[in-house]
Amino acid sequence: MEQGKIAAVKDWETPKTVKEVQAFLGFANYYRRFIKDYGKIAAPLYNITKKGIEFQWDDKQQEAFNEIKNRILSEPVLRIFNPIKEVELETDASDFAIGVQLSQKDNNRVLYPVAFFSKKLYSTELNYPIYNKEFIAIIYTFEEFEYYCLGTIYKVKVYTDHKNIQYFATTQQLNGR
Repeated sequence: MEQGKIAAVKDWETPKTVKEVQAFLGFANYYRRFIKDYGKIAAPLYNITKKGIEFQWDDKQQEAFNEIKNRILSEPVLRIFNPIKEVELETDASDFAIGVQLSQKDNNRVLYPVAFFSKKLYSTELNYPIYNKEFIAIIYTFEEFEYYCLGTIYKVKVYTDHKNIQYFATTQQLNGR
């Protein structure tokens, strides 16, 4: 990262208005792909930018703000995508966000991250049962990493930590959602 940007991030003052939070999030969104669990980390900041919500900065927002700054300033460990290597997607859903890691193996078969994606769930999605949230994570993953998945010569492997997904992989009848 350029030295000017490093100084700008390091010296970024704590936001005092919704507009200042939005400005910071606008900047941070550029780096979201390099920050694991960005949606989960940034959720407290997004929550105070909603219309009709009174601006109130507390410890949760400060922790999120500091964590995002620290993650932006740290050197990324990501590697460049290689279309002739297998693609592995690891998805996870929590109560309010999804997180994904796109990985590939190096020549020593060591798994390394290529990109991260995370997203805060929409208010309607927050009411879904966990297995639907896990499916949503997979759907959003394929939408986000479509070109990576189409660009590889191998089948894409998807890993999730939810055991009920195994049941849905073999069931004959699924609901509309």
